[in-house]
Amino acid sequence: MFLDLQRKMSPSEKLQRTLEWSAMIGSSGKPACVNATPNADERELFLRMARQNLGPELFRKVYGEDDYGSPGQRS
Repeated sequence: MFLDLQRKMSPSEKLQRTLEWSAMIGSSGKPACVNATPNADERELFLRMARQNLGPELFRKVYGEDDYGSPGQRS
């Protein structure tokens, strides 16, 4: 049934659904990050989520060293 629905979608509809799912999945980890670091500001949460999504090596290439301290602490 799902595949039938997908086959009937136009390419632009498929792309739109993909972007919606990506945003939903990407934001699903934020509550856990907020709970783990309740004193973190939005920038720190952004950096922590970016590190989680990109992995440590790519994160360092893009953003430099972790400048937000260890979990639960502010630098």
